[in-house]
Amino acid sequence: MEAAHHVMLIGGALGLLAIGAGLFATRIGTPILLVFLVLGMLAGEDGPGGIKFDDFQGTYELGSIALVVILFEGGLKTSLTTLRAVFAPSLAMATIGVVVTAGLVGVAARLIAGIDWAPALLLGALVAPTDAAAVAAVLRTSKVAVPDRVIAVLEVESGLNDPMAVFLTLLLIEAISQPADLSLMHGVGFFLREMLGGAVLGGLVGWLLATLMRAQHLEASLLPVAMLAGAWAMFGGAQLLGTSGFLAVYVAGIIVGDRAGVRHASLERAFEAFAWVAQIGLFVMLGLLVNPHELLPLAGSALVAAAALILIARPLAAVVCLLPFGFRWNETGFVAWVGLRGAVPIYLAIIPVLQGLPNGELGFAVAFVIVLTSLAVQGWSIAPAARLLRLARDGV
Repeated sequence: MEAAHHVMLIGGALGLLAIGAGLFATRIGTPILLVFLVLGMLAGEDGPGGIKFDDFQGTYELGSIALVVILFEGGLKTSLTTLRAVFAPSLAMATIGVVVTAGLVGVAARLIAGIDWAPALLLGALVAPTDAAAVAAVLRTSKVAVPDRVIAVLEVESGLNDPMAVFLTLLLIEAISQPADLSLMHGVGFFLREMLGGAVLGGLVGWLLATLMRAQHLEASLLPVAMLAGAWAMFGGAQLLGTSGFLAVYVAGIIVGDRAGVRHASLERAFEAFAWVAQIGLFVMLGLLVNPHELLPLAGSALVAAAALILIARPLAAVVCLLPFGFRWNETGFVAWVGLRGAVPIYLAIIPVLQGLPNGELGFAVAFVIVLTSLAVQGWSIAPAARLLRLARDGV
């Protein structure tokens, strides 16, 4: 009983500290999600908090629960009008862009550390996806006057690219652990099952949830709970079926948001609250999982890999994916710079640890440093980048 009370005390105190620190951080232009990560590190074993926490399995499970909330909320906020306007470039960034980014970071890891190709590309896949929560939080707090279609591409891309990163991560883990079972047909079948299955399931369950919302006169306070329960159930079912739960949740969120009608505003407000709880809990927990003294020996190599990601891989991916759709150079440059990494790469980096891959925890630590670097360098410089690129708001 006392242990449960201690958990409640510590969890509540960390939540309040995170909110207070976040409010202060936004006033000085600090990325709020970076604050949550650092707070978790300070509360951990190496910090003044002294909390010993090394439960990778529990973090993966709770992280899945939190990411469902965050992705569903992102889908609710994505209107079909916006999605249609930027779907093609966003999809290109979420698929081709992820592959290009993963490949270039993998090449950098191979050259820097001299590791085999499969582990090097695995690191690239882990850090390839941008983070919906990180991107949305920075864009909300930076108050930059950026064209609507650029913001839309960033937000839709960050909602769509997680499934591709998960696919690459699982495929490369299989290439490392069971290379004999890997083939081109297997990879194609795996890709189609993940992507098409996730999209179809998300569309079907999203329609069912929207129908339930419109047909049944649920109390206003019960409606968000019903939608959240449906999202969690759908994610679990999708994963058990071998399809992409992340894609299913995001697609379902878009459909529910589009059909919510007069209930959209109240539903969105409720999920904003849910998402904040999920973000604070997830980022603080991920910070707790890392001991800073273990990161220091890796800092040099990890920072070089982060530089390759930020300065080479992401810009080239943006150029390849956006210029064919008529985006101007300054718009493409802004999309390249605002490709923030957040909880998803760290969450994905837990999978090799749970699979028992050699140097799994080492890869987790490197991914963590890359995310910290991305949030600090890119998150702090959004407004200056927008001014430097001379961007002004216009229509989608």
